[in-house]
Amino acid sequence: NLDLVGVNGNAFMIMGVFQRQAKKEGWNTSEIEMVLAEAKGGDYNHFLATIQNHCEPKDDSHDDQRT
Repeated sequence: NLDLVGVNGNAFMIMGVFQRQAKKEGWNTSEIEMVLAEAKGGDYNHFLATIQNHCEPKDDSHDDQRT
């Protein structure tokens, strides 16, 4: 769960935020490195898209709960 809204748009900052969150969620080093290598394999838009594709946005809504 990573929300990049409000994160400095610097690629190094985004990589650091991604790494910290991935580690918190139990990703191993090789999984993290694989995503970062893919992200760095293109331009900035490719970088952002790759990071976002490997993150699930935080979902604070409980609209789908039925009582």
